[in-house]
Parts: sequence; C-alpha cells; structure tokens
Amino acid sequence: MNEPAPEGAGGVREQDPSDPDTRYEPRPTLSDDDGRRAGRFWSTRRIPAALAALVVLGAAGLPLYDIVAVRAGQRAMYWRRALADQLARQPLDETWVLVAACVAMALGLWLLVLALTPGLRGLLPMRRHSPLVRAGIDRDAAALTLRDRAMEVSGMRSARVRVGRSKVKVRALSHFRELDDVRDDLDRALRAGIRELGLDRSPALTMRVRRPVKKR
Repeated sequence: MNEPAPEGAGGVREQDPSDPDTRYEPRPTLSDDDGRRAGRFWSTRRIPAALAALVVLGAAGLPLYDIVAVRAGQRAMYWRRALADQLARQPLDETWVLVAACVAMALGLWLLVLALTPGLRGLLPMRRHSPLVRAGIDRDAAALTLRDRAMEVSGMRSARVRVGRSKVKVRALSHFRELDDVRDDLDRALRAGIRELGLDRSPALTMRVRRPVKKR
C-alpha cells in the first residue's frame, strides 16, 4: 500500500517519479521565451469619454432639436439666429476666431491621442501562460521588489530603483567591499529579479554604485 506523498511548501503534494500510480510533471520555470506576448492594458478613460459624450450631445443634440422645431413650423432659437448672423458678418482672420479654432483642434487631437493609445503607463504587462488570464504588476511594486533584492547584496547601504516601460534605473550606495565586486553581485541579483518578475518585455538595466559622500 502506497503512502500519500508528503506535502511541500504551499500545500502542494510532491510527486514521486518512481511511483507508477503518480504522474510526474516537472514544475514550470519562467524564462524569457516562455508564455505568450501580451500587449499593454487599455485604460477605460471614463472622464474623457464622459466629456466627449457631453460635447457631442450638446453640439449635435441641440441644433438637431432646433432644426426639427423649425420644420414643425416654429421659429429658430435666438442663439442660432444670432450665431448665424454673427458668422455671416464676422471675418475669419479675427484673433478670437483663430484662438477658438486652435482650442478646438487641440481638443480634437487630445481625444484622438486618448483613443489611439492604451494608457495605464503605471501597469506593466506580464507574460501570458494562458489565453484566459492577463496579469500585470504596478511599477512601484516592481521597484520595491527589485530594491529588496538589491538590499540583499552584501555591502549595500541604500538603493533607489525606478522601473520604466523599457528601462530599470538603480542608484546604490555601498559602504564596504570593493565597488566592482558589489557592482557584479548587484548586477546578477537585479537581472535575476527582473527575470522573476515575468514581464512581457524585459527592461534594460542601468545602475550606478558609489560610495557615500564623507561628511567633514
């Protein structure tokens, strides 16, 4: 009679390859080639969408209502008659007309940029190992994780880590050991930490290790 396999860390039963009743599957490991490429997360942008909807509603709904009222035999609204008369007599090279056109163009370009870009720059996508699951990690959380890995290196006094979309910048202070040895150990630790984050695109690593300034 076979005894049940002991439970390992996290409550997962360890499988014995020599047991014929147990199917052995090696534990997955993360590498740069594992998983599917995942795109960035798209922001819902509720506030810009609400503003755009209000502008479209005001710019299209009110004139449409006035046109329908005129077709029904009523007079056009005063604001539309005044606006039509003003536009008929107003030169197009006036300063306020040009300023209004520039503002409208800038607003339109802003809405186009919001529509064509994903946003959520603070959320880094992670590699997808299932088409049903998408995962991401916040930049601050990734920076804190890498900072903890940096502080595990012998000789480290302090470290500042900034994580971007394509680059990780590290500024560190070392108070003992040779700087070259600390720099090599820090490079290995941070590169391993970046791989373990499981990001969709591994960012480049730039770091600067120096001694603290001595106070006189």
